[in-house]
Amino acid sequence: MANVPSSLESPESVAFFKGLELQQRDRLQKLQDELDNLIGLHSVKSVLGEIQAFALIQKYREALHLTCEPVVLHTIFTGNPGTGKTTVARLFSQMLKEVGILNKGHTVEVERADLVAQYIGQTAQKTREVIKQASGGLLFIDEAYALARGGERDFGKEAIDTLVKAMEDQRESLVVVLAGYPGPMEGFLEANPGLRSRFPVTVTFPDYSDLELYKIAQSMLAQREYTLSAHAQLELVRQIRKLRHGDPESFGNARAVRNMVEQIVRRQAVRLVKKPGLTKEELTLITPQDLRVS
Repeated sequence: MANVPSSLESPESVAFFKGLELQQRDRLQKLQDELDNLIGLHSVKSVLGEIQAFALIQKYREALHLTCEPVVLHTIFTGNPGTGKTTVARLFSQMLKEVGILNKGHTVEVERADLVAQYIGQTAQKTREVIKQASGGLLFIDEAYALARGGERDFGKEAIDTLVKAMEDQRESLVVVLAGYPGPMEGFLEANPGLRSRFPVTVTFPDYSDLELYKIAQSMLAQREYTLSAHAQLELVRQIRKLRHGDPESFGNARAVRNMVEQIVRRQAVRLVKKPGLTKEELTLITPQDLRVS
């Protein structure tokens, strides 16, 4: 997070910097810490850092009556399932509130069914209602390419047109994030050339490495107050490699690991349920048996 430059001592800058209350800066730092603590996503964190710095500096320049760049932060998130797009979007919205870009900082998460109606004339109204809910915050449209899947006669085009108009009319009070898998998103933007230019920022979410997935699994287990025995750690590494490389196209990254963790916990419960006098250590320990499919 950028520090306040000590050399900016004009009455205008002093007034502005006082507006950045200590509590506000603390909240922004906590959000930054939360982002930093996410496993992996190094390139994503770098881009968000640039956006945050840019937005804050434009506010500083505005306070000193300097020429400012327009802060238009409509963004495209591309990445495979389970790569953290929704989690990052929620943090992104709150950060934009703390740097003064959004006045609410909430996130409204929708997909095609929330925007597109079944009958003529209803889609625009439905989309406008969603946009109204998101005003002052971030509108996150997951699998955005589905809006164009029906071709020219599909009502999804009406939703896109309504959305584009709102992005222009409310560019100072709304940030729109279109999210989806890389291939379909690229095809969607190619089919809507005017749409791409309205999203100046693209953030690519990479797949997690085996080590990052292992750390994610460990973190999920720790949150549930479980620990892995030494042999269970080795078995977890083996299972993650098997899961990740088994079917790359359907692999769900952190989502798949979460499902694995839930299975591990259930297997441990089956192993322990009939055992009398369970200790705290037994209730928290994960063994290789809990990771293996019988």
